[in-house]
Amino acid sequence: MSFCPGLKVYLLEGTSIVVMFERLPTVPTSQELLDRAFRRSTRASTGQKKDESMLMTAGNILSDNLTNLVRKYPSFMNIPPFYYDLADAAVGVDEMRIHLSRVSWAASQIRAITKDHLTKMKGSGDKRSLRRGAFGRMASVMKSIEPDLLFLNDARQKLRGMPTVDPDVPTIIVAGYPNVGKSSFMISVTGARPEIASYPFTTKGVGVGHFVRDHQRYQVVDTPGLLDRPLSQRNEIELQAIAALRHLRGAVLYILDPSEYCGFSMADQLRLLTDVKGWLRLPVLVVANKRDLVAYEDADMTMSTLSGDGVAEVLDRMVAMLENSCDDLGADVGKEIGWSDLHEK
Repeated sequence: MSFCPGLKVYLLEGTSIVVMFERLPTVPTSQELLDRAFRRSTRASTGQKKDESMLMTAGNILSDNLTNLVRKYPSFMNIPPFYYDLADAAVGVDEMRIHLSRVSWAASQIRAITKDHLTKMKGSGDKRSLRRGAFGRMASVMKSIEPDLLFLNDARQKLRGMPTVDPDVPTIIVAGYPNVGKSSFMISVTGARPEIASYPFTTKGVGVGHFVRDHQRYQVVDTPGLLDRPLSQRNEIELQAIAALRHLRGAVLYILDPSEYCGFSMADQLRLLTDVKGWLRLPVLVVANKRDLVAYEDADMTMSTLSGDGVAEVLDRMVAMLENSCDDLGADVGKEIGWSDLHEK
C-alpha cells in the first residue's frame, strides 16, 4: 500500500475520536523495552533475593508496558462507522487487531516465564543461571514481536492524521474536477485558509471547514484526490475512503466549470457527476461556477466564486437540502453504496 501526504485542514475542530487517536502513545522497539526493563532490574539487585527481585522487576516492566500499549489502542467496536472505514483504509483494522493480539500474547508469555522461573528459584542453588535463562527467554519473546511493534507505531502515525470531520454534524461534501472552484467556495463560506498536513488515503488530501447558521454548526468537506476523477482510476484505499463518506449526514455540492478553463471538458465533468451520484447516494446540487465568464442553463444553480455572485444563494440552498434530508439519512444508511460495492463496479 502506498500512503502519501496532503491533508488540508481549513479549520481545526477536534472530535473525541480524533483526540483519542492523537493521544496514542509512541510505540517503543523491542530493544528499547528490553533495555528499560533490564536497566531497572539492575537497580533491584540488592538483598538475599536479588535474583528474584531482578526477575520480577524485568518481567513486570515488560508485561505492564505491553499490556498498557494494547489498552491505549481503540477496539474499533464502538467508534463511528465513518472513522472505522477511514481507519480501515489507512491501516487495516483487521491487520492491526492481529498485531495487537500478538503483543498481548507476548505480555502473557512474559508473565508466565516470570512465574515459572520464580517457582524454580525456590530452593535452587543456582538462582543466577535461572534468572539469566529467564531473561534470555524474555528477550526471544520480545524480538519475535518486533514487526508487530513497528507496524503499530506506523499505524499510530497514520491514525494521528485523521481529518477532523464530525459524522454527526450536517455536512456539505464538495465534489468536482480540479480547478473548478471547490477550494474557493470553501474559503468563501467558512472564512478559513487551508493548512497542509498529511493523510494516507489520498495524494491530495481532504479539506474541512465549518460555519454556523441559526445556532446550528455545519461542516464543509472538500475531497481533492477522492471525488475528482472517474471510479475506474481508483485504488482500493481510495475506494474505501470514498465509501466512508456515506456515513456523513450530508449532501453533495457538485461544481461544474462550463468555461472548461479547469482543463476538463464538460462531457468529462458530466460523466463524473453521474459517477458521484452513483457512489454516494446522497442529495446532489449541481452548480455551474464562473458564471461571469460563460452562461450555463443546465445546472440547478450558477455562481462565481471569483466575484462572490451567487455563493450565498448556493449556501442557502445547501443548508435547506441538509435540513430536509438529515432526518432521512439515518434510515437510508443501510441502502447506501459501500466499499465492496464500489470495488465490484
